[in-house]
Amino acid sequence: MSRICLFPGTFDPVTLGHVDIINRALPVFDKIVVGIGLNSAKAPMFSADQRLQWINEIYKDEERVIGAVYEGLTIDYCKQIGANFILRGIRYVSDFEYEKTIADANRTLDKSIETIFLTGEPKYTSVASTIVRDIIRNGGNAAPFIPELVARSIKTLQ
Repeated sequence: MSRICLFPGTFDPVTLGHVDIINRALPVFDKIVVGIGLNSAKAPMFSADQRLQWINEIYKDEERVIGAVYEGLTIDYCKQIGANFILRGIRYVSDFEYEKTIADANRTLDKSIETIFLTGEPKYTSVASTIVRDIIRNGGNAAPFIPELVARSIKTLQ
């Protein structure tokens, strides 16, 4: 049985913290689906197509990482793609408390899908998409927080 993992999120935009979690999860899983979840409660800065393009370009040379866009319950999407694991990154204790609540709900919905937490590298703990979006909105330089490819792309979008 393949170890297929879903790494769900908004990735608005993809940050170095996201890339760190994906790269460190590669030795653990046979396939990582980076799932861009569409959430009607959130108004993203970047289109789902743009975020998917970033993920696919960043990992164009790594066939075990693929990007995807999905709607609905994460646990249902896991079943759809055959994922046995959900990957989540943890920066702070508050992240763990929030993520554990979601993991507990998912376990109640389907006991066969396990949530795996990876702690972020200390140098990325302050990297959050929310902060990056604020920097971009206010004309700041977000390059220290995002992959170079994403930074170049954002410059062309502005």
